[in-house]
Amino acid sequence: MIVKMKKMTLLVSFKDVNSALGRLRDLGFMHIKHMRKPSAHAIDFYEHRLQILNQVLSLLGDSGVQSEDLDKDQISFYVKEVIILDKERQKLENRLKELEDKRIWFKQWGNISFHSLAELKKSGVFLKLYVGDKKSLRRLPQESLVYVVGKEGGKVHLAAFFDREEECLNLLEIEAPHENLYSLERKIIIVQKEIKEIKEELTKAAAYKKYFIQFQEDTLKELEFYRVRFGMAHEEDICCLQGFCPREFVPEITKAAKKQGWAIVVEEPVDAQEVPTFIRNPRWVEIIRPVFKFMGTLPGYGEYDISFWFLVFFSMFFAILVGDAGYGLLFLAVTFFVQRKLKQAQKNIFFLLYLLSGLTVLWGAVTGTWFGFEKIAQLPVLRSLVIDRINSFTGSNQIFMIYLCFFIGAIHLTIAHGIRVFRFINSLFALAQAGWICIVWSVFFVAGNLVLNRVVPDFTLGLFVLGVSLVTLFSKPQKNILKGMLFSLAGLPLKIISSFSDVVSYLRLFAVGYATVAVAVAFNSMALECGINNIFSGLLAALILFLGHSLNILLSLMGVVVHGIRLNILEFSTHLDMQWSGIKYEPFRAT
Repeated sequence: MIVKMKKMTLLVSFKDVNSALGRLRDLGFMHIKHMRKPSAHAIDFYEHRLQILNQVLSLLGDSGVQSEDLDKDQISFYVKEVIILDKERQKLENRLKELEDKRIWFKQWGNISFHSLAELKKSGVFLKLYVGDKKSLRRLPQESLVYVVGKEGGKVHLAAFFDREEECLNLLEIEAPHENLYSLERKIIIVQKEIKEIKEELTKAAAYKKYFIQFQEDTLKELEFYRVRFGMAHEEDICCLQGFCPREFVPEITKAAKKQGWAIVVEEPVDAQEVPTFIRNPRWVEIIRPVFKFMGTLPGYGEYDISFWFLVFFSMFFAILVGDAGYGLLFLAVTFFVQRKLKQAQKNIFFLLYLLSGLTVLWGAVTGTWFGFEKIAQLPVLRSLVIDRINSFTGSNQIFMIYLCFFIGAIHLTIAHGIRVFRFINSLFALAQAGWICIVWSVFFVAGNLVLNRVVPDFTLGLFVLGVSLVTLFSKPQKNILKGMLFSLAGLPLKIISSFSDVVSYLRLFAVGYATVAVAVAFNSMALECGINNIFSGLLAALILFLGHSLNILLSLMGVVVHGIRLNILEFSTHLDMQWSGIKYEPFRAT
């Protein structure tokens, strides 16, 4: 349920601003609306500090915590030290790369340097280095004393000896480095040692990570305080603060305002788009919250909280799309194991996984699907659980399953329009939504005829005409009835076609669920064809089963993300006219 909000305006004297904000932060109920863009030196200061702290925390790993306590000055010192060390590390790593690039030259040409060539020159031997292609070898003078030092790709590295310095080859000459290999190796070792020492210092600094995190949290609080402080409007000695507060907490802020001598105005929000959304549901409905966080969706204040319906239908869709009781048992086991290991993790996600896994086991049991093996479902106890009409291994059931998916779709979309009927029960617009329910069931019957060749009930045409009439008359009710009807008719044909495609789109539940069974059966057949006559064939069959079912589970879970969520967020929410334009309720608070 979306909690109802009140808009609040506070007037405070300039000298009391800081104490007033401190008291509001202690109460922790008010979502602040900036009346101007916050801008101040203090904001820049804390934003810069926060940026540095984020950088420091990204550099540090985990380490044992020191026993000593650090104050803010000591933490600031260590933060600066980490930044300095990191800059030095980057500089050394760039230097190391340069040295290693130089070492590549010696790998190509050998231990040759400018100094060694100079020594040969004193002895009257002139050694020059060249690079050419393989064809250039055939064009070399016969009398030339040339050795192939190495080959790289289509290039050839050559060493040519001459009696006179002015002699040369008509090829690209390469200069030897002034530094010898021994000196280069020594520099590399020194730089590597310095990098290692810096990394050891960073590891030591990681022992203070919990203090850095606390400092980061304190910085965030200070930054938020100053953003609120300098986001207020002011006129002479009076400062004005606006925000939104849940209705139930308004008396506490009003009481504080009376005690502190603030002027306060409490009113109903006029523009729903600027009001934050605060959703509160029973604990058993709250288990769906992680899915909304994963999607990053939040309904607007003037929209609907679909948490309950999302939980109901998403759970159903998950079970149908995965569709295998064996997989459901695996999910249950993995969830139980992970929960035991991650005892500090939020429980909501585990309760949701237990629900989804349990429903998958239930659906797989009634459809006779256990790891794609039909014979497992024939066991005495499991056979009694199978509903023959939806048995996955009975080919004639496919038409009924498609019809069932259409029926689920029609129910789902009916609920969407039903919500709007009750939302606008005192308005003529509710009749338009009732009309859309008639249209949804009309296109459901038509879809059954076109796709499955089912007989269309005699009342379908009348139901459709009634639905279109209600939508035309009451979608945009105005004093000028004819004008309102014309506005309603403008996009009606496309919306009807869209409703038809929405109902048909629930076919994806059957398609993906059936594909999961088919893939499992295929891999089982492949494994059985290998036989288990010997150790090798048995291992191969086991490998096929493991890889095949792992892939199938992954594909089914992808189907849940793509299709299970889509049917709720797109089809269902479209019929609810959801925009998902919510602003998260973030109260100004101390913790």
